Amino acid sequence: MAQGNKVLSSQSLTPELPTLPFDLIAEILCRLPVKFLFQLRCVCKFFHSLISDPKFAKNHLQLSTKRHHLMIASMNNLADLVLYDSPIHSVFSTSTIVTQTQLYPPNTLTNGSKYVDVLCSCDGIFCCFLKPGSYVLWNPSIRKFKLLPPLEIRRRHDTFFISFGYDHFIDKYKVIDFASKNDVFVYTLGTDYWTRIEDIPHDYRIYGRGVFVSGTVNWYAEGESDDYLHFILSLALEDESYRQLFLPDSDNESYSWRLDVLRDCLCVFETSDMFLNVWIMNKYGNEESWTKLFHVPNMQDLHGFEDNCWWWSLGLYLSEDDRLLMEFNDFESYDRKLAVYDSKTVTFNILEFQNNCAQKHPIVYIESLISP
Repeated sequence: MAQGNKVLSSQSLTPELPTLPFDLIAEILCRLPVKFLFQLRCVCKFFHSLISDPKFAKNHLQLSTKRHHLMIASMNNLADLVLYDSPIHSVFSTSTIVTQTQLYPPNTLTNGSKYVDVLCSCDGIFCCFLKPGSYVLWNPSIRKFKLLPPLEIRRRHDTFFISFGYDHFIDKYKVIDFASKNDVFVYTLGTDYWTRIEDIPHDYRIYGRGVFVSGTVNWYAEGESDDYLHFILSLALEDESYRQLFLPDSDNESYSWRLDVLRDCLCVFETSDMFLNVWIMNKYGNEESWTKLFHVPNMQDLHGFEDNCWWWSLGLYLSEDDRLLMEFNDFESYDRKLAVYDSKTVTFNILEFQNNCAQKHPIVYIESLISP
């Protein structure tokens, strides 16, 4: 094309792409799944540097509220650890079978150990138990792990007394090990040693795993000499101090209390022969903020099970439309099973999984770029 004596090429007519500000690029990338970010790291040095920045990882975590996954650990006939992963949205879909992808942990998690347990998760990092006093922190999303220094003490073999959380005051993750009620140790990520902290106060018995919420780790506890003394024992990670919290005020004859976290709030699962009550503490530390979230009828009535299934029941995830993913006992097969409870229709959908694996300790975690 000519304009006077000047010839304009097609290339000169192509408009230049606008240059995006650095902050806007970072804001856009923070909203992408980890899988795509890993691919982008290989595009150029700029993307690699940005995505590898710990500050970017924290910003990405804050925007990862809808990128949850369900991990199910299982042991095969050779006593090898097998992990299966499903996006949480597939659990709540209308499909009859939940699809799964196998996760491949580093050899360190299984090498030389016949028993491996994925205990808990915080910000996408798993705390894994190898043997008494030996632990690994592992982020499956970025395939990085850290073997913790051994804790050489005499102890009882009880993996449920291991907890994991984040201390925002010093910006560090901490592992808490209850070797016994008189031996409480804390490992702070970034150090190479364990520190002994104050013993559990008074004559308390701790039950179940500790759950992390709002900078604290919380356990269900009872009095050593008073069976009617029931409460929540809370450990603040900032100053490693204990406090007691009252359980919800209930008039029921409950035989089991379990703790977990739903929507970043401390929850209590109260079970009896006839029902399961789900309580939520809307404001952590404020005992007047306990609210009954659900009253779930027994599955004996809805599915014809011969035994009470609510013994050791636990909620794992609460969807945006208030459907509850929960774990329960099937006493007919002696298996743990998962179901989705819909409070609006008062119905249960018992889940079936693609690999038909034994559902050993399912954990809901969030994908992240946080490095252990």
